[in-house]
Amino acid sequence: MEIYYTSRYKRDFRKLPKLIQLRIVEREDWFMVDPFDARLKTHQLHGSLSALHAFSISSSYRIIFEFKESRKVALFLRVGQHDIYDI
Repeated sequence: MEIYYTSRYKRDFRKLPKLIQLRIVEREDWFMVDPFDARLKTHQLHGSLSALHAFSISSSYRIIFEFKESRKVALFLRVGQHDIYDI
């Protein structure tokens, strides 16, 4: 699994607390092995975001992403609290 990051994702990431940034790095390792690892709580979004997926970093933080190339590549779009769903 390859991961690419949008410029928006990178901006979001830089604004997060250091502890959350460290958790993200750990969760990315899990994601690269298995994007549907139960610990990530990966789920497809609904409504206008139905083409996207999200997974949990903590109870408050999520990463929104899009699968590309038959799920071999993921494009990370946003990271943050629940307000990130306002794409």
